Amino acid sequence: MAEVHTQVREEQLDPEREARRQLALAQIRQYPDPALRMRAREVEDFDEDLARLAERMAALMRDANGVGLAATQVGVLRRLFVFQAGEDEDPVAVVNPHIEARGEERQICEEGCLSIQGVHVEVERTCAVVLAGQDTGGGDYRRELTGAAARVAQHEVDHLDGVLMLDRTTDQQRKQAMSVLRPRLVAAGVR
Repeated sequence: MAEVHTQVREEQLDPEREARRQLALAQIRQYPDPALRMRAREVEDFDEDLARLAERMAALMRDANGVGLAATQVGVLRRLFVFQAGEDEDPVAVVNPHIEARGEERQICEEGCLSIQGVHVEVERTCAVVLAGQDTGGGDYRRELTGAAARVAQHEVDHLDGVLMLDRTTDQQRKQAMSVLRPRLVAAGVR
């Protein structure tokens, strides 16, 4: 059984799956890509292009060994994300998503992100939410989510608002994360 850290399943993969994972990750924007800090625009056209984008994102998410992926993470500034609400469920695309209601109980858990590889930080989030939006055909979507699924939905909505898990953690956790990220940024020539 894989341990899930928001967007990322932590498990050992066979060489073929690991190769597919690396190819998928190469197509996902990585911190500090500016697209990750941009607010996505509302989707107005529910057409074949939107359906294809959702299918592509679901495939990338699966191949990257993730459980959630926002359009901004693939450089598309549209309010769309895909996620897997349950281990035995197929990925679902949610268009123009928003958190309609939040439960009162909150929990601090470790989160990971497909756009911030190798970093996990503790983030406090609501344990239950009502996620509302539309499907790729423009129909209404509404679902009550708890536990990990609620956390993933909140993480993905944050992405569409240009907010990263690094913004939701403590100063100490952020500093630790940056100590991992900074050498990569320097090696890549990012200042």
